[in-house]
This record gives sequence, C-alpha cells and structure tokens, in this order.
Amino acid sequence: MTDASFFSADKGRASAWGAVLSMSLSVTMLIAAEFMPVSLLTPMAQGLGATEGATGQAISVSGLFALASSLLITTVAGGFNRKWVMIGLTALMLLSLVMVAMAPNFAVLMVARALLGICIGGFWALAAAVMMRLVPEPDLPRALSIMYGGQAMAAAFAAPLGSYLGEVLGWREVFWALTPVVAVNLIWHLIALPSLPARGRQNLGALIALLRRPYFRRALIAAMLTWGAAFTMFTYLRPFLEQVTKVGPETLSALLLALGMAGFIGTWTAGRFVSGQVAPLMKLPALVMGAATLGLIALGSAPLAVAGLLAIWGAMNTALSVIFMTWMSQNVDDAPEAAGSLLVAAIQASILLGAVIGGLLLDRFSITATFAGSVVLAALAAALIGNGQRLLKPNH
Repeated sequence: MTDASFFSADKGRASAWGAVLSMSLSVTMLIAAEFMPVSLLTPMAQGLGATEGATGQAISVSGLFALASSLLITTVAGGFNRKWVMIGLTALMLLSLVMVAMAPNFAVLMVARALLGICIGGFWALAAAVMMRLVPEPDLPRALSIMYGGQAMAAAFAAPLGSYLGEVLGWREVFWALTPVVAVNLIWHLIALPSLPARGRQNLGALIALLRRPYFRRALIAAMLTWGAAFTMFTYLRPFLEQVTKVGPETLSALLLALGMAGFIGTWTAGRFVSGQVAPLMKLPALVMGAATLGLIALGSAPLAVAGLLAIWGAMNTALSVIFMTWMSQNVDDAPEAAGSLLVAAIQASILLGAVIGGLLLDRFSITATFAGSVVLAALAAALIGNGQRLLKPNH
C-alpha cells in the first residue's frame, strides 16, 4: 500500500475543518516566529551586543535544526499518535518564544532558536500527511490552500507589525506578544485535532530510495538554490532598506507590509492557476525573484521603485511553495511522507545556507554584496531547472 492510499484512509467530516484551521494558525505562528528576527534584526543585535550578521544566524540555526528534525521526525516519532506529536511541537514553539523574549545573551537566543527549528522541521514534515487524514481527497486542495493561507498571513503582517511594535514597545515585547496566541493554538489542537494513531514507522531506507531517483535529486537541488536565493536576500532586507533606501521606521513597516500583502496575491494566483503540467513554472520563482533582487540593487535608493519590486518579489515568494508542492504531488505521489521530509530538509538547508552566506557577505563586504549573492544563486537555480523536463518523473 502506498503512502498516498495509506493516509487517505481516515476522512474527516465537517468538524475536521476546525482542525484544518488550527493547523493553519500553527503555520502562521511558525512563520512569524521563524522570521520575526528579520524585521527586528537591528534592535536585537544592539540589545544582545552582537553584529547584525551574527544575529542573522539566529535564523540559520533554526534552519539547521529544522533540517535535522524534518529528516528524523517520522522515524523518532513514528510510533506516537500524530495528534500528540503536533501538540508537543506547538508546546516547543511556545517554550522557544518565551526563551527568546527572556534571552540575557546571544547564546540563550541561539538555544531558543534551535528549539524552534525542531518544531518547524517536525511540523512541516508531517503536515501534508496529517491534512490527508483530516479531510476527504476532493477537499484536500482547499485544505492545503487554507494552510498556506496561514503562511501568507504571517508574511503579510508579521514583519511590518514586528518592525512597528519593535520601535514602539521593544523587540522583547514583540516576542512576548506572540506567546498567548501560541498558547491558544495549543488548546485548539487539544480540542480540534482528532486522534491520529501512528501508521507505522518511516525508516531512513525510504528516504535513501527517493534520493536514488535522479529527477528527484535535481529537484531538491533546484529547491535549495531557489529558497537559498530568496533567504540570502530576505534575511538581510532590513539592513538594505535602512542603509541603501535610507527609510525610517514608518516607511520600513509600510514597505514590509507591501511585500507581505503581495503574498496573498501570490497564494491566490498560484492556487488557481498552478495545475496540470507544472514543469514550465518551476524556474519562474528563481527568474522573477532574482530579477527583482537585481532591480533592488540598481534602484535601491528610490522608495517607490523598491516598493514595486518588493511587491513582485513577495507575490512570487508565496507562489514558490505552491509550485514545488504541486510538483511533489504529481511526481512523488507514491511516497509523499518521505518526499515531504526530504523537501522540507532541502528548504531548511537553503534557509541555513542563505542566512550564513548573506551574513558573511554583509559583514565582510556590504549589503549590496549580499543581494548580489542572492542573484547568483537564483541564476544557478534557473539554469539547473531549464524547461523543467529533467525534474519530472520518467514517463510522467
């Protein structure tokens, strides 16, 4: 029995949509918690006595632990009820936020971000399989769009709200403000999620078997390059806007809001138009986001041009997830849980590498060098993908 038929056995009723919404809120808070340091990078660095480049590694360390968690979660937690695994991961997110808010030094911040990384990797590796058990197959696209709507919500509001509230209240208070929402989400999971008994232990052999498929390996590398390009730029967006565009706190928040709101457009558009053969769309995110980043380098001193370019970048950034998940559902439908673990690991590795490379370029050269590095990674991704045919399952 394939994973697809295996996980489609438990079908939810109308009450399952409450569980879907609770999963969407988890996504919102995970994305907000993971990338909040982007909008608070400067004050966090000052408060902890670290450089901006070093503080940016707080994102990379969460990516490192998310990578490991995504690969190991289905093996380590394979025998546990998925409901309680999700509840445990949400509790871990709550603990991480409290630790960040109370962090007396850089070392405690990094430990807290490592705990968040475990939560991120575990959640995303299991999310698709859990959603397949919550709703009937015809409702799955709608359920997934609701879940990705949580991602768009966080992208739209977390960064600008974090930037604004960080200026008004302080960066620690921003993280404290997230904790009651996560606590409510934890209670919601307890009430809404049905019992989801383990369906057997996922062993590492399934992951290795997938990696032996050449088209799958190429797609993973393409995903790493594309997301790596995105996060080399996005992690250090605030220093760019402050140093090159020379915006104040209010304009900074407005620009981040424009980027985030564009994410809704990207999610809506991708959910309705990404269908059928996805191969021609695979390189579109790298091309569009790379071109937008190049435009920022050239026109970074013009606020209106920057706003337009960030909107384009934001819309394509949210479409990126839909495009690659659609590719996975069409080309690795015989092993979706293993494929999900590996794809999440590849994305988290790219976030790690993007933050590290971007931070090194920023500290040793300039913010322009960081953005140029993003453009190079995007170009490599587009070149590897080509027309997308080499990323498709044979005879597909």
